Amino acid sequence: MLGLVLAIPLAFLLGSIPSGLLIARAKGINIRDHGSGNIGATNVWRTLGKGPGLLCFGLDLAKGLIPTLGAGLAAGVIGKPTVPATEAWLWLAVAAAAILGHMYSPWIGFKGGKGVATGFGALLGIYPLLTGPALGAFAAWVLIAKASRYVSLASCVAALSLPLWLWLTIHTLSDAPDRHAGALPFYVVAGLLAAVVLLKHRANLGRLVRGTENRIGQRIDPNA
Repeated sequence: MLGLVLAIPLAFLLGSIPSGLLIARAKGINIRDHGSGNIGATNVWRTLGKGPGLLCFGLDLAKGLIPTLGAGLAAGVIGKPTVPATEAWLWLAVAAAAILGHMYSPWIGFKGGKGVATGFGALLGIYPLLTGPALGAFAAWVLIAKASRYVSLASCVAALSLPLWLWLTIHTLSDAPDRHAGALPFYVVAGLLAAVVLLKHRANLGRLVRGTENRIGQRIDPNA
């Protein structure tokens, strides 16, 4: 349990590293002055291209995966289909700290990305209870992204699908009568994460309604 407590501030610090900003700065670009102004992988991809965009996605994902996976291993809860409530809340606090660090980085005035890639990594690290839901949400993201060509819409739908994927995962892992009640911390965090993703995408949702949202593959000239 001590390992989980110590991992919380470390997860925030790791999550707060502004990967997209640093990648763009290495190319002489201030990513916040281009496109949506966001430091996440989508804006990096649109502004700098596929390679930097994928690198940013991988680094942001790792910021969520490393602390949750490491904390779970240290606490001995990795691989367990049920986790005691205290350990569950602390483990989830590690995930939340990483995501919040990415969204509200103290190094750039407590601003940051939208948390999708870091959240995906954090969920993958909480094995097995949130790994399955993360992969299910990713499948939903791919489906919606291919159909609509909108990253923002795909991200919101994927986030909203998390509680459903969690229900299916728990139903598969255990046949105990109280299995869903025992997983209450994970349901609460899945719901909160979905709400936060929607909140962070409110400007994108407004552009979707107005028909001005950028589609996948639409490039932005960083020199414009």
